Amino acid sequence: MAAREAVRFGEHTLTYAQLAAASGALAARLAGAGRVAVWATPTAETVVAVVAALRAGVPAVPLNPRTGTRELAHIVADSAPSAVLAAAGDVLPPELAALDRTDVGTSAAANSTVLPEPSPESPALIVYTSGTTGPPKGAVLPRRAIAASLDALADAWQWTGDDVLVHALPLFHVHGLILGVLGPLRRGGSVRHLGRFSTEGVARELSSGSTMLFGVPTMYHRLAEALGTDSPDAADLAKALAGARLLVSGSAALPVHDHERIAAATGRRVIERYGMTETLMNTGVRADGDPRPGTVGAPLRGVGLRLVEEDGTPLADPAAEGAVGEIQVRGPNLFTGYLNRPDATAAAFTEDGWFRTGDMATLDTDGYVRIVGRKATDLIKSGGHKIGAGEIENALLDHPGVREAAVTGEPDPDLGERIVAWVVPADPAAPPTEAELADHVAAQLAPHKRPRAVRHLAELPRNDMGKIMKRSLGR
Repeated sequence: MAAREAVRFGEHTLTYAQLAAASGALAARLAGAGRVAVWATPTAETVVAVVAALRAGVPAVPLNPRTGTRELAHIVADSAPSAVLAAAGDVLPPELAALDRTDVGTSAAANSTVLPEPSPESPALIVYTSGTTGPPKGAVLPRRAIAASLDALADAWQWTGDDVLVHALPLFHVHGLILGVLGPLRRGGSVRHLGRFSTEGVARELSSGSTMLFGVPTMYHRLAEALGTDSPDAADLAKALAGARLLVSGSAALPVHDHERIAAATGRRVIERYGMTETLMNTGVRADGDPRPGTVGAPLRGVGLRLVEEDGTPLADPAAEGAVGEIQVRGPNLFTGYLNRPDATAAAFTEDGWFRTGDMATLDTDGYVRIVGRKATDLIKSGGHKIGAGEIENALLDHPGVREAAVTGEPDPDLGERIVAWVVPADPAAPPTEAELADHVAAQLAPHKRPRAVRHLAELPRNDMGKIMKRSLGR
């Protein structure tokens, strides 16, 4: 085990013995610290820093190196770390100048210091939300939640120490850091990080021993595009993807169109899961389950999930046709609260302990969850109907003239809200017309779900995780 590869970033590899030595030496230095920030670059040094903090029982605050100055200053002031951990060559911004800096190395002699195992309820990570409705909030994630989520995924995905995961996700958030790094380490497997996503990198790593791929929809869209060519590279990519044990997409819904394109080229289905910063993982399609496009699977082991009406009462028949409700969850995977925000924490939970996700969904008869979007931005109330933006986006993406699409609602004096489609055309010189797209959606779904306005864009605004920032549309 000691000689087994734990992490690889390009040519930089750490075995389990090397990771244990480097993180152990750093953990001994961190013991007793209140909180530490981690300059979370996609490097082995970030892994050493986070593992060291976990071993020392010190809460770590991963910092996105691309965060703007105002947001970074807020996070530092709110979390009040005693130090920042960074690779020796990293140039840190002025907002971190007041913090003690600890340079992180990846080589060290074995350390005999044995630190006590922290309580399962003690905070492990403080991960900041995206701040779409105000300043980012620090979600306090206890060790218990991380262990519960990763073990539930191991059960669902038959994840073992024999698995080798490849991904190119950032290491400041749940997907890339907890699932993509701590997940393989908890199983005794290994992770190969591409540093920067490329279809060539995915093909190379999946062809040389990797068994799993984690990605966001933007990445899978690029894979689907690459598979659609007649080049030898496309054939190599198709063979590599076909040989993977598991292809997993998360952080946002993967359009059905890309699901189908990848399946047609490789014979393999991408599976999806559903989680949040505050809840970690809630649902997932099992490795031995039905990889149904448009769904995120059933609740994971230990997770309670229900759909509720606007007034908070559970849906009488959540599997009934047309039934849409807000997802509420509870279980050992949940965070303990928002740092310094007891008001926000209280508002996030019901009186009987269910977490209000703000995500709207439908439920299939076999328990599979279908996310229709965020309550605040993706649920459109038009003409007396509750309409999820996601199904309209999938319908638009089936049109050959549409490369990317997002759907929002805007006030309408007659309908309450009208459906607006934001479209990146496949051919900017000949974009599909409003009438053409309206008819296309009406034929696939229903007339009341057709867009009433179509606006063409060169690209959709996205954040670092590839999620479309709908609040930026129309500004």
